[in-house]
Amino acid sequence: MPTASEKELKLLEKAAAEFAGKELVPNREENDKYPFGPFFDSVLDKAYELDFFHIVLPEEADGMGHGMRALCTILDCICQADSSLGGIIFTCTAAQEVLLAAGENKKLKQIASNAKKVADFLIAFPVFNNPNEIKPAAGAVKKNGKYLLSGNSEYTVLGDLAAQAVIPSKTDGQEGYSYFLIDLSDQGVQKSKPVHSLGLHACPAVDLELNDVPGDLIGKPGEGKQYFEKMTDRLNVAAAAMSAGIMKGSFKEAFEYSKMRSQGGKKIINWSEIKMILANMAVQIKIADMCVKSASQDADSRNPGWAAGSRAAAIHVQSAACDMTTDGIQVLGGVGYMKDFGQEKRFRDAKHLQALLGIAPLKKIKYIDSMIR
Repeated sequence: MPTASEKELKLLEKAAAEFAGKELVPNREENDKYPFGPFFDSVLDKAYELDFFHIVLPEEADGMGHGMRALCTILDCICQADSSLGGIIFTCTAAQEVLLAAGENKKLKQIASNAKKVADFLIAFPVFNNPNEIKPAAGAVKKNGKYLLSGNSEYTVLGDLAAQAVIPSKTDGQEGYSYFLIDLSDQGVQKSKPVHSLGLHACPAVDLELNDVPGDLIGKPGEGKQYFEKMTDRLNVAAAAMSAGIMKGSFKEAFEYSKMRSQGGKKIINWSEIKMILANMAVQIKIADMCVKSASQDADSRNPGWAAGSRAAAIHVQSAACDMTTDGIQVLGGVGYMKDFGQEKRFRDAKHLQALLGIAPLKKIKYIDSMIR
């Protein structure tokens, strides 16, 4: 598998960190008001220009051709500032990975070549739903050699931003489900208003209602489960990197605040209780970094057990992020619940990210089931 060199990784990290500091941090609170406030279109355009959506896309499909470690590096830096953009990058990458798993490189090349703006390039995808756990509510019928989709696709992330979507659907005569590429501008597509979610407010999702919408079959009919599993094997570690970024952002905010805030005649960072909380946060971040780095390297090299390592990293780091963002709020006290510092947003985002690629408890059950088998 193609991977980025250490030099390339450092350049990617520098570019993502500078972008996050300049474009995301200053307007984080305002951007989080979506859908009750404006969407950060200009930020999305700049992220597209920097190729943040092209990281793992093969070079023959007009991508950068880097591996999971490069994607994790980008997502970590972005999510330290605002994980909503990280969610957009992750969603589009997940759709790309489904297409790659099905051997549909030509379709990806066509999308990339025809894209004149970021919306043309983005691919919507129900990234918080595991169709192996919750059966697709859309059905596909073949008429005159073409597939037509009808039914619903709930909480389709980027459904109101992207030009196309990858949708799981039941197909006549097939035991499993299939994936289809649809044009979201088709007259048979009805979109709800953006769904106001727990976190990732600026990573919008809509419910789609489909009525005889032409669908381009991805891969082979009935093989959707196989493509989804291949995608999740790789992208679980990227999900872990997003949560690791949230952890770092929470720690930095808590650390800086504790150095400024005085109470009882001294800086609160000199209180032993605060030191203990910060120490625990720092240790959890170090462990998360080691998990993500090891799992992403193994995924790129396809070392034995790499898929299990990717899944375990996501389960562990996502859970740690939920606990640690609680500590981040505690250090700030009452103001930790206010939007000014971003800690309450990180708390919500960490919880939201646990649902990436399926329900958190079921991921644990599936992990142990694979060991039993």
